[in-house]
Amino acid sequence: MTRCIKRDILMNSRPTIIVNFKTYPNSTGPNAIRLAKICEKVAFETGNDIRIAVSALDLYHISEIVSIPVYAEHVDSYSPGKHTGSILPENVKTVGATGTLLNHSEHRVPFHVLEESVRRAKNVSLTTVVCAETTAEGVKIAGLKPDFIAIEPPELIGGDVSVSKARPELITHAVREIKEKHKTRLLVGAGIKNRDDFLKALELGADGILIASGVDLATDPEKALLDLLP
Repeated sequence: MTRCIKRDILMNSRPTIIVNFKTYPNSTGPNAIRLAKICEKVAFETGNDIRIAVSALDLYHISEIVSIPVYAEHVDSYSPGKHTGSILPENVKTVGATGTLLNHSEHRVPFHVLEESVRRAKNVSLTTVVCAETTAEGVKIAGLKPDFIAIEPPELIGGDVSVSKARPELITHAVREIKEKHKTRLLVGAGIKNRDDFLKALELGADGILIASGVDLATDPEKALLDLLP
């Protein structure tokens, strides 16, 4: 089964799970390769749509090794040229990325920059996952027509209480105002660590989740992923 066929199957079936590797020692460098292989193994064995977002420095090696979608954690809005240190959509596409996160709470950008970043990413056929802290921000972002909007209240990111439990009304509101009115796929994140959190998010209308520390920092990441799946 080819890489493209496998990605098509994953991207059109079950709820989407994006594991954001961030820059933890557990999920960068050689450990990023180990974690990526675990995510791929669980995706293939269970048939779930698991995608990973990794550091720009790890994109090439991981894209060469695994056949699940690999996203950049960020891209800049610049065109190729005199932009030392920037991460361009063309660059991540060339090394194997199929998508990118944008506007994560740990890497926020002004709206005019975000608008250009989404446009530039789309121009090279990268899947765009744009993060929003509130429904109101998500509605504004929906006008840019990204592939996904991920709602993540920043106060719950990395915590022990999930958005599904602490702010279920936020998910319900986002589903109504973003998913239903703008026909944009909706992910939720922040504090999600187990199956109950995931199932609750789906029950409230989300299309999937964006997760990080619950997998990245787990003693047994494979078990953490399996325990998460609905």
